[in-house]
Amino acid sequence: MHYYLYDGTEEGFYTAVFHAYADKEAYVTCENVQLRLGDGGMPVTNDENKAMRVLHKVAEYDRRARGEIDAILRSGDPARGQKAFLYVRLLVRRRAPVRQMHAEPAVAEALDVVRRVRRETHDMTGFLRFTETAGGVLYAPYSPDNDITEYLLPHFKARFARLPFVIHDVGREKAGLYNGRETAVVPLGKGEISLSADQEAFEQLWRDYYAAIDIPERRREKQMRGYMPVRYWKFMPEKRP
Repeated sequence: MHYYLYDGTEEGFYTAVFHAYADKEAYVTCENVQLRLGDGGMPVTNDENKAMRVLHKVAEYDRRARGEIDAILRSGDPARGQKAFLYVRLLVRRRAPVRQMHAEPAVAEALDVVRRVRRETHDMTGFLRFTETAGGVLYAPYSPDNDITEYLLPHFKARFARLPFVIHDVGREKAGLYNGRETAVVPLGKGEISLSADQEAFEQLWRDYYAAIDIPERRREKQMRGYMPVRYWKFMPEKRP
């Protein structure tokens, strides 16, 4: 196995694709890997020209594919680099869209990742819970499986109009910011946000609302866990004691 190690950026990925394309034993990844005897590790140096050449081919054969590849690369799947690589390579070899080729493992695995990323993005538009910072900005911490903060920004920008907000991916220590006009994604570590003194009142509103619509006799805990995974509950006031 020949490991092509890129830096986790889009440019790095497409540069790795350029180098690995013809290698039948290629494995593209940005994860730390334990090399076995006989394996080769090949660190990839970002090259804008090489990356753009691959991107132009992708766009030439399927304009929708770049969005799918972006979703794969944002997933929390440890094999995301390889799954995206195999999808790109099949697309370029076929010189046509391949998303309907469900019998191809490269397509089936890639599109399964895309569906999971898009599903979580959709779920989070309803699962995020905002409180208020000491500066009066709306603040929502969360810890998603996938790197979807950029995907959420347009939704909440449209929803809140000119209200500034912060969407904080605690696990990845990054945040999507909106100042009432423009959005940006910046590094943001744990404990760097000071919450309003009214935080408890905000959380109590959520708990009161949840209690008001809850019908204990018709509660379906197993079904609820299917719709609202337990791993999200720690950021949802109505699900905390």
